[in-house]
Amino acid sequence: MKTLYMALGTLSLALGILGIFLPLLPTTPFLLLTAALYFKSSPRLYNWLLNQKHLGPYIRNFRENKAIPLRAKIISISLMWITMLYCVFFIVPYIWVKVILLIIAAGVTYHILSFKTLK
Repeated sequence: MKTLYMALGTLSLALGILGIFLPLLPTTPFLLLTAALYFKSSPRLYNWLLNQKHLGPYIRNFRENKAIPLRAKIISISLMWITMLYCVFFIVPYIWVKVILLIIAAGVTYHILSFKTLK
């Protein structure tokens, strides 16, 4: 089972890192899943993840405070809306898909804003 947890944790880590650059792929939930899977599989990988310069603070802040830094909120919401609006106006030809994309963007925005802001 440890090997399976480690493999799933690594996959989750890859998706979390992709989420930094892709607006609709959430970073924090994948990093939290990675932390949980690494915790079960390898204390060394778990400690490595928590002590990472860029990824560790995401996990620690969310686990300890249930909060997202203001900069992360602004960047994630801005990138998501830029991407969604680009798709709605230039890529997607069907009105019903455009409506669904805008509803998803509004829902994700609400979800991100529902968390406390870490100062």
